[in-house]
Amino acid sequence: MPSVPLESLILTISSDVVIGTSSYLREHSHGKDMTYIKNTAIEVIEYVKSKGIEIRFSSEDSFRSDLVDLLSIYSAVDKVGVNRVGIADTVGCASPRQVYELVRVLRGVVGCDIETHFHNDTGCAIANAYCALEAGATHIDTSVLGIGERNGITPLGGLMARMMVADPAYVKGKYKLEKLKDIEDLVAEAVEVNIPFNNYITGFCAFTHKAGIHAKAILNNPSTYEIINPADFGMTRYVHFASRLTGWNAIKSRAQQLKIEMTDSQYKECTAKIKALADIRPIAVDDADSIIRAYYRNLKSGENKPLLDLTADEQAQFAAKEKELAASGVVA
Repeated sequence: MPSVPLESLILTISSDVVIGTSSYLREHSHGKDMTYIKNTAIEVIEYVKSKGIEIRFSSEDSFRSDLVDLLSIYSAVDKVGVNRVGIADTVGCASPRQVYELVRVLRGVVGCDIETHFHNDTGCAIANAYCALEAGATHIDTSVLGIGERNGITPLGGLMARMMVADPAYVKGKYKLEKLKDIEDLVAEAVEVNIPFNNYITGFCAFTHKAGIHAKAILNNPSTYEIINPADFGMTRYVHFASRLTGWNAIKSRAQQLKIEMTDSQYKECTAKIKALADIRPIAVDDADSIIRAYYRNLKSGENKPLLDLTADEQAQFAAKEKELAASGVVA
């Protein structure tokens, strides 16, 4: 890693004042009333500002706090020069509509920046974060892979996905998107967790297509079933063809990658054989490739050699499944 001259570093010192404002926390946590909270916040903010230090004031459990109380304290701290106010959905109870309404009202009360913090207990952390931005928030708390207390908070990757759809030019111009996977891999290894297979953008299945009708459309135009271009994040698309759900367009694409050209009817017949085998046992990509190659060799030689090494029982099941598929005409 290259060294960085000390004179080029800029050190910013800031502080944060956080206190619970809901009746739950005032009664069962710190035991202070709103008058005490407001007066103490003003006193601390004025002192910190007098030292030339940036400061943020945040209420905890904002969405279970009284709106009049919240606006009163936020207005008071804004008047004494707080740099940023924060609202927190500490227990993850807020809905996107509630978030939008609160941030919009708050934006009309304070002139400073607004930071938001959303927990994911009810699955709304990403939607809430995006609604906060739409309503005028300037900062969103995120974490890598959404890791945090209980169900965690707004995941960085998930919010990036949402923002990418809304304003791709801005997002691509501001962030090094290809670093997302590296960051998530680093954190996952450090805290010894696996990245979920269906994780936003970086999950193994995020850009994997399996069903026949999906595969056909994706091969023709990826935008049919992808709202985000995987290449923007340094990711790649994968059309999964070694399965019972595969379609003949996916097999055709794979055969052409293997430099094998056939007629459409032959691709469909080859697809039926792959689907039949996948119905009787799990198959890997290598198995599907072997079937394609063996089928093509049989076409060229006029022979009918086995496509794979199968047990007698598997051969019987394979033949029965082929007949079933042929009768149903299911080769999408």
